[in-house]
This record gives sequence, C-alpha cells and structure tokens, in this order.
Amino acid sequence: MRNNYQHITVTPIAGALGAEIGNVDLAADNSQSVYDEIDRALLENLVIFFRDQEITPEQQLAFARRWGDLHQHPFMKGMDDYPDILEIKKLPTDKRNFGGVWHSDQMFAPKPAMGTILLAKETPASGGDTLFANMYAAYDALSDGMKALVGKLKAVSSGDNFKQDGGKSRKEVYGQYHTMAVRDPGETSTVNAHPVARTHPKTGRKALYAGGHWRHFEDMTEAESEPLIAYLRKHSTRPEFTCRFRWQPGSIAFWDNRCTQHFAIDDYPGQTRIMHRVTVCGDTPF
Repeated sequence: MRNNYQHITVTPIAGALGAEIGNVDLAADNSQSVYDEIDRALLENLVIFFRDQEITPEQQLAFARRWGDLHQHPFMKGMDDYPDILEIKKLPTDKRNFGGVWHSDQMFAPKPAMGTILLAKETPASGGDTLFANMYAAYDALSDGMKALVGKLKAVSSGDNFKQDGGKSRKEVYGQYHTMAVRDPGETSTVNAHPVARTHPKTGRKALYAGGHWRHFEDMTEAESEPLIAYLRKHSTRPEFTCRFRWQPGSIAFWDNRCTQHFAIDDYPGQTRIMHRVTVCGDTPF
C-alpha cells in the first residue's frame, strides 16, 4: 500500500500498473483535495479501481465531468435518459462481447478519449475480467533503434472496421450486439493518424500508442505496415506489462487511454454482464 496520501488509500494490484483506491465514497460530497489525490493516483497507476460504490447515473456523470467534457460514442447510442452513458450489455443469448480486443478507446477520433470510467451493474458468477496494459512500459522496453523508428511514424486508425472482423463495417459489427443501439456517425471523423510514440500531456512521458484500431502507417500501405504493426501489437501486451481486474457489482475502473490499452475477456457464455461507461474527452496526441 502507498501511504503518502492524506485522504485515500492506494493499493497496487500488479507490478506494471493498476491500484485499488480505498477510503472514498464517490456518492459523497468529497472535497477537492480528495479528487486531487484521485487524479494523482490515476497518473501514477494508469488505471485505478473502486469497490462497493453505490452511485446513481447522475453521480457517475458528475464524477466524470471533473476530468473534462464528456464524449459520446460515434456508433453506439447512449441510454435514453442519459445519452452520455453507454450501457454495455451482454446477455446469455449474445455470441460475443463488446471490447474483446486490445485497444485504446476512441483512438480513431481527432482527439481521442482521455479517460474512461466503467461501472459494473451486473457481473457473471465468474469470468468477464478486464486486462490492462502499460504503454509507458511497452515504449521503454523498445530498443533505441526501434524507438528512433517509431518516433518518426504516425499510424492511421479507423473506427469503421477492425481487421479481425473481416473488413465488415463498424455498423455491421456493432449490429451484432443486439442489446445495444447502433447509430450513424454522420459527419464525425472516424479515420485519423496519430503518433505511434505519444507524449503524455501531464507526465511528459513517452508511451507506445498502440491498439486494435490501427490500419497502417501514414504514407505506407497496409502490406508494408503489417509486419511492424503485428510486432508492436504483440510487444505492447506482453504479460509483464499487464494487470487483470475482476469485477463485482459496484466496482468502478477509471483508466487513462493516453498510456494504456485494455481487453475485455469473453469467457462467460450463457451469463449476463452489464456495465455503464462514461468517456472523458481528450486532446490531440503529440
């Protein structure tokens, strides 16, 4: 446990990243000092977890707004009464889950998401964990030669399709989640290029900005890009860079998309998992 906090407790769950935050009720009227320490814990641990939180949708939204404006998913509709909350639901009849690939949220946007706040409403008896990976560590572990190479590259990311979906449109893919409403992104840009080595705007540290939305490197073909993309994807999720979180109803995860990837494990067939996701707007990667 890290004890240099005045208001909260911070207990790391793995060597690479991740910590459980204690001694705080997110439904309470907490002081700014408490939120300052939560922000510091997020920057130090990249993803933080809260247990046994009984909060309303309004309270989840208010908590998220402390970190910025809220982002709505370009392809998926939010809840009718709370459009800034995306209900991620997998029922026993669903064949696949949502988020079951290593990725960073909204990587394809001009200004990708800064953070994601996910609340567990209903969880399976076992399974449904989420993996997280430390992209600072992934970058630091590269050779000097590879750092020099990726430092010159931008990767084009697309929200319209993942290669593992066989080139299907994102609307077709999201349409498989029949419990979630699909919408047309309209004029929203869902194809953008960002640096492969990203500088975090608050810590100043370099992170490997990798994820499943990658299609190819800027000014290169997909065929030319694929060998290095495949290597960097595999490298970025090495076990020593990761942590694993087991959900319970009332658990909340808050992660920094600028320096992490995550993966929702689909290992609970025939069971129900319902999550409420709020995404905080970010800035232009550099």
